[in-house]
Amino acid sequence: MTYAEDRKPRSDAARSGYARPAGGVAADGETTSEFAIPVGLDVAPVAEPEAHTTSEFAVPDGLAPPQPGAAEPEGSAFSPPSTYSSRHAPPAFTPPSGIPVVRLAKELPWQDRMRTMLRMPVADRPAPEPVHKEEDEPGPAIPRVLDLTLRIGELLLAGGEGAEDVEAAMFAVCRSYGLDRCEPNVTFTLLSISYQPSLVDDPVTASRTVRRRATDYTRLAAVFRLVDDLSDPETAVSLEEAYGRLAEIRRNRHPYSGWVLTGAAGLLAGAASVLVGGDVVVFVAAALGAMLGDRLAWLCAGRGLPEFYQFTVAAMPPAAIGIALTLAGVDVKASAVITGGLFALLPGRALVAGVQDGLTGFYITAAARLLEVMYLYVGIVVGVLLVLYFGVQLGAELSPDAAMAGAGERPYWQTGAAMLLALTFAVLLQQERSTVLLVTLNGGVAWVVYGAMHYAGEFSPVASTAVAAGLVGLFGQLLSRYRFASALPYTTAAIGPLLPGSATYFGLLAFAQNDVDRGLVGLTKAAALAMAIAIGVNLGSEISRLFLRIGSAEGRRAAKRTRGF
Repeated sequence: MTYAEDRKPRSDAARSGYARPAGGVAADGETTSEFAIPVGLDVAPVAEPEAHTTSEFAVPDGLAPPQPGAAEPEGSAFSPPSTYSSRHAPPAFTPPSGIPVVRLAKELPWQDRMRTMLRMPVADRPAPEPVHKEEDEPGPAIPRVLDLTLRIGELLLAGGEGAEDVEAAMFAVCRSYGLDRCEPNVTFTLLSISYQPSLVDDPVTASRTVRRRATDYTRLAAVFRLVDDLSDPETAVSLEEAYGRLAEIRRNRHPYSGWVLTGAAGLLAGAASVLVGGDVVVFVAAALGAMLGDRLAWLCAGRGLPEFYQFTVAAMPPAAIGIALTLAGVDVKASAVITGGLFALLPGRALVAGVQDGLTGFYITAAARLLEVMYLYVGIVVGVLLVLYFGVQLGAELSPDAAMAGAGERPYWQTGAAMLLALTFAVLLQQERSTVLLVTLNGGVAWVVYGAMHYAGEFSPVASTAVAAGLVGLFGQLLSRYRFASALPYTTAAIGPLLPGSATYFGLLAFAQNDVDRGLVGLTKAAALAMAIAIGVNLGSEISRLFLRIGSAEGRRAAKRTRGF
């Protein structure tokens, strides 16, 4: 074959690789093609089309469908465990009778009703009552309702209210405007609230920072009345009206002026000096020292100094006057003068609020409050300890053994002094005039119980303080429930006579005299008394709730104990 012949185009049969006879005709006379199936290769039969359309949920071949009434094998997602019984259903399953309906009585205070619902899961909370309105009337804007809620919570937290009551108030405000799927969150300096309209909608979240705190129980009571009106379904308070009332509460001035507060601080220190055995001269000296320290603290506050230095400066004048009287040879109990000045500075309000937050499960807020108490306490210690150190170096004879002699020998005078101390403490807290008399009587009862147990019954001071503080918390909670108000105005001032002023002074005096062991014992005793006051007040409040109808069979659900892990 030549090269030219090799370059000729090949036929279709040659290209296809199938041989066929010349002329393109097969042996049987039929014309073949390159797509023809070779001889000997069987072709799979074509299946007939199905009579119905299949689905991805169809049961595969070889897997028999479950027969009706047959039990599914163990391990199936649709079969209950073998240990499950409908009569004795474990708590992990929904009870056979369903979830019990929680009915909250309307005549109960809103604090109890809101606490009960806050302890429930969102799905178990009873739905709010529908608000009757016109068809074309739009509902309140969600961001404005959340803003009003945060502003009310800010006033309550800044006034010293516990974190649990602040959360209950925020939840009550949101629920009064139909926002039931909300979750408030309270810390020491930050308030936040989240509302989710439904399970498929995005949540709306708002927050507010609390930067300034001012003790004004008159403003606190006004905010409680506002929340009470908002949570009452029979009182229709619009959103604009609520904003107006809140602005009016903010604009209201304090009921007592600055000079009245200074005089109240002096009377408080004088009454405290009588409690520890002082006479008229001691009363006057302690009052003058406390008033001078208060004005110096006001001056430091105007200069922008932190509270730590304000407490340090305020603690120096009473101690300096006591040392000066001792060096001058005046027959007076200098320890009573210094102790009276300490009573006017000890942060009992913040201590009670911090321990209450810790006992109710708000540990972050409790830690922050107790840390604040520690800083203020250290400031008082520094101020008094500096003056005592220089007084001891100058030759002042301060004997802790004879300081408390005759402290329990004048029960009538001391009871009157305790009531005066509670009265002046209520003025310092800017309480309403209608609550001053009740808290004064509560403070007198607390001191009578303490004196009867400690001086007459010879019980330990820690146990006597705890019982007296428990009665203060019990009576304060009952009075607050009677008036549908906060319990702070009825309890905080009443614990004034129980504050550990003398134990603090004795510990500081021991440190100034280079007796570290006795100083540590004194300060430890003061810390134990302070904790006894805080725990006693909280326990008395909880005991009062046991005798009150909370509004449901279970009441306020508490956190379960963790058994140590």
